[in-house]
Amino acid sequence: MAATSSKSPSENPVAPPVPRLTDLEIKDAQIIFSAVWQDLEADHGRENLRFPKEFILLGGAPGSGKGTNTSFIAKTRGLTCPPIVISALLDSPEARRLKDAGNMVGDREAISLLFRHLLRPEYRDGVILDGFPRTKVQVEALKLLVDKMHELRSEFYQTPLGIYFRLPTIHIMVLFVDERTSVDRQMKRGREVRQHNEETRRTGIGELLEERATDFDEALAQRRYRVFKEQTWGALQELKEIFHYHFINAQGPVDEVEQNILHELEYQSTLELDPRTVDRLRGIQLASDIIVHARQELVKRLDSHELEHPELFPRVVEMIEKKMMPIVMAHAISGVALVNTEDPVLDDPMALTMLIDVFSERGYHAVVDLHRIEVPEKVDLATGLIKCRVKRVYRIQIRFQGSEIRRG
Repeated sequence: MAATSSKSPSENPVAPPVPRLTDLEIKDAQIIFSAVWQDLEADHGRENLRFPKEFILLGGAPGSGKGTNTSFIAKTRGLTCPPIVISALLDSPEARRLKDAGNMVGDREAISLLFRHLLRPEYRDGVILDGFPRTKVQVEALKLLVDKMHELRSEFYQTPLGIYFRLPTIHIMVLFVDERTSVDRQMKRGREVRQHNEETRRTGIGELLEERATDFDEALAQRRYRVFKEQTWGALQELKEIFHYHFINAQGPVDEVEQNILHELEYQSTLELDPRTVDRLRGIQLASDIIVHARQELVKRLDSHELEHPELFPRVVEMIEKKMMPIVMAHAISGVALVNTEDPVLDDPMALTMLIDVFSERGYHAVVDLHRIEVPEKVDLATGLIKCRVKRVYRIQIRFQGSEIRRG
């Protein structure tokens, strides 16, 4: 006979809920971040916690071309500082001292090393981070860092230090290749490294390159790709809805990948400027906006010149045809002609608009600069004053595609 309990259901002890792994990780991230941040404030002072304006978090599977494309990304964004490669940072003298002291370089140590590195002046404008974040704890720590940067910005915004605490811009950039491409590129790199090292050993010229086991074993290369998909890929996806996310197809040749990167990183002022700055500039049209209908507007203006200014327009066209075009034609090889004229027809501001429009319609680029020159006319002998007249000289520069001459 089965034993029964005399306790009522309400008297049964209730087991505490088992915390989910993600809850533990987030809690750990907050604890780790708080400890790291306290150390930073104690060592540097709150007013000196000046982190980069722009972060580019570069991720990608093995063989996706991170090393190949990092310098191009830096050039595209105008960054002159070297990227921070997390694997190299964790092998730095600071990290080695931790290891030598018997400490593990876990999330806390990695985050602390990185944050201190980011405070260096050379990273003030921006930085490329290769390999961060890789874990959920690091993802949460990054979010907390950005929150602190916003907090510091609000604190110092109206002070002389405000320029050092700018609105942070975070880009998540993932270079994507499929598993087959990743494995093929790893194997290719292994063959090239081995060939290089054999030649270096034979000749004694050059430096040996690192030979990674994963570059010579297809099964290990596949495992390395899958570890990336399971760990780093997931970490970066968690930031997708928070920061600017760029998914780059890196399957093709280098020049094609570079075009994909350029397209993704096109400058967008509303993403990078302080909101108050954006509002200040809002009234000035973008060049890309005004050129959309430039051809239609030119046609409309030229027809209005012909119909609404039947006296002035023919005079401007005649002046261009008879006085200016001979000079332009004499500079057909160089593609640049400079014309100085005092023709009074240009004293009418509308005539200058007509001149520029006519040259634009014919495929030239014209720029007009007015110079006023005082020319002495007579002297008042009683007072010694010199009376001058103002001479108006229009300096017109006309540019066009010059002729290409073969030189034998």
